[in-house]
Amino acid sequence: MPAYHSQIREVQQSVGNMALLPLRTQVRGPAPIAGPKETDIIDESLYYFKANVFFRTYEIKSETDRVMIYITLYITECLKKLQRCANKSQGMQEMYSLAITKFDIPGESGFPLNSVYAKPSSPAEADLMRQYLLQIRHETGNRVCEKVFSTEDGRPSKFWLCFAKKKFMDKSLSGPGQ
Repeated sequence: MPAYHSQIREVQQSVGNMALLPLRTQVRGPAPIAGPKETDIIDESLYYFKANVFFRTYEIKSETDRVMIYITLYITECLKKLQRCANKSQGMQEMYSLAITKFDIPGESGFPLNSVYAKPSSPAEADLMRQYLLQIRHETGNRVCEKVFSTEDGRPSKFWLCFAKKKFMDKSLSGPGQ
């Protein structure tokens, strides 16, 4: 069974070899704003997360798949943090702090998938990529927290948190031992 790929095909702009896709977000950043009813890459990544997280390999078919890979890895990091949270407000605080912590971008030594992602060609492109990934991290964290704490009693959903220990493609965005 093959992994699920992004259905988004229209790419207006790219940074490195990642697509710069429209997002439905309130977070400021370089991504274009998507329409309120439009499905964006974060929606797709969340929808396919539970199926894709089991794959050890992932064939990249487009620049949008690279964005989906990053978001899938980041969702796993979010779930690790949310395991320790008792309620939604604590979860939102954790998601905010996780989003703003220092993170590596493609081309830097700590980035886990340098073989798949192109290094930014200039310092301006590196800054644009960092801002775009920061915007994705904020919005993904908010949406994951909404999904995990969508239960009637306000407690975290075990059906989401059971995926916290899974490693998509045997990779992790956090360093070893974190």
